[in-house]
Amino acid sequence: MSARLLTHLRHVDLAVPDYDKQLDFYSGVWGLTKVAEDSGISFLVAEGFPEQYVVRLRKGDENLLDLVSYGAAHPADVDTLAERLLAGGVQLITQPGTVDTPGGGYGFRFFDIDGRTIEVSADVQARRHRKIEERESIPVKLSHVVLNSNDIHRTRTWYEKHLGFRLSDTLSSPHMGEVMHFMRISNQHHLMAIARAPTPHCTTSPSRCAASTSTCAAPAGHSVPDSPRCGAPAATWPATTPSRTSSTRMATPSNTRRSWSAWTRTPGTRTSTTSPSPRSPTSGAPPTR
Repeated sequence: MSARLLTHLRHVDLAVPDYDKQLDFYSGVWGLTKVAEDSGISFLVAEGFPEQYVVRLRKGDENLLDLVSYGAAHPADVDTLAERLLAGGVQLITQPGTVDTPGGGYGFRFFDIDGRTIEVSADVQARRHRKIEERESIPVKLSHVVLNSNDIHRTRTWYEKHLGFRLSDTLSSPHMGEVMHFMRISNQHHLMAIARAPTPHCTTSPSRCAASTSTCAAPAGHSVPDSPRCGAPAATWPATTPSRTSSTRMATPSNTRRSWSAWTRTPGTRTSTTSPSPRSPTSGAPPTR
């Protein structure tokens, strides 16, 4: 795909059995603000971000990634993307039309190669937000999402081919090979990371990693056994907010204790390999609320 029709990450929708505990984490430890709640569903905003919400929590029987939502600049871009996906054999869940979530808009949903539900929308009403002061230790915006895959090269190729993502660089280990691809759709280094997982399983921890201009965070205790549809959102924090830990091992697999110095990051200059045909999704669309 030559034209990049996606503009940014809107929100991530999660289903969790320990709903009250996770809500306390996101609104307390993580610093998001709950703006609405109804029958086991909560919408949480980042105070410095104009999106209607950045995380939607739903009480469910197991931990699942319900949805990853991206923005597009115009309704015409939404239509163009839907046409391209259909032509490329991608299964659509809904046709382009009115989005029935806070802020409305025009969009549609489809399955990615790993069975995750993805949404793309435009004309979503912006929320009134405020400037986050430098010393406020709360997220400014939703920065990127990490998606686990047991074949990171296949997943990377699919996102390059169908959604216009490009490889920024790759995290590698001399013992494990390539373990994470950092993918971009703009001049931001990455909007998505694809992490290698030995099984279709997602486990993240409440770690922080210090960066030159921001601090990023991953949610706590989100384990998704037997499901490839998993991911961890990350937030951009105020530039001068100190890191809450000095650890830079956020991208290190949980079962290894090798130091960060053993890992290398390679700029994205390699040619993509051919992706096999997408397999059938293993579940239907998430709740529309």
